[in-house]
Amino acid sequence: MSIPKRVLVVDDEPQVREVLTMYLQRDGFRVSVAADGEAALAASESSPPDLVVLDLMLPKIEGLEVFRRLRAKNATPIIMLTAKGEELDRVLGLELGADDYIVKPFSPREVVARVKNVLRRATAAASPDASARALEIGDVRVDPRTREVIARGNKIELTGKEFDLLYFLAQHPSQVFTRAQLLDQVWGYEFYGDASTVTVHVRRLREKIEADPAHPRYIATVWGVGYKFDA
Repeated sequence: MSIPKRVLVVDDEPQVREVLTMYLQRDGFRVSVAADGEAALAASESSPPDLVVLDLMLPKIEGLEVFRRLRAKNATPIIMLTAKGEELDRVLGLELGADDYIVKPFSPREVVARVKNVLRRATAAASPDASARALEIGDVRVDPRTREVIARGNKIELTGKEFDLLYFLAQHPSQVFTRAQLLDQVWGYEFYGDASTVTVHVRRLREKIEADPAHPRYIATVWGVGYKFDA
């Protein structure tokens, strides 16, 4: 029998904590909660979670700083909760490597579905298919078994989602994908109306693997459509 996954819910609103705890526990998760940034860091230290649901508007230590500190320690999946008008914070979180984000107000069932999806992806990434082959295109090498990327002879450090996006595009050279298709194929859920998730990750990938990010050689924009990996 598998051990239930532990989810840490961080939000300063008691009702949000209570509702998410109830819905997550119904689906078999172990849940711990924190009402501010300090408590979140302490809870993650004493009982390391398998996933964190993190509100960005927190007292004591703001959510983005909590995010940075958690990310500096390990690659525990993090789902951000953001208010509708917090576009800047959401983009910053994506640039730091958030696994997903949910805009308030939200459906608790949607949160549970996203938690399951992110954990499923994290499990798959930790146990790659032994038959998966490394891809070499130009001076870029992407190895799904070691999740290692080499570009221009240098090892490139990518977040989990940056790697997933790069490998998916490299598996389909010259094929054009819309942002909605990339969200569905790489993130594992349908497009919810905000293309910034894909846009931010593409920009970060270009900064890391391209010799000249302003004039990308590999990850090309197809105007009015989306992106492709140019072989």
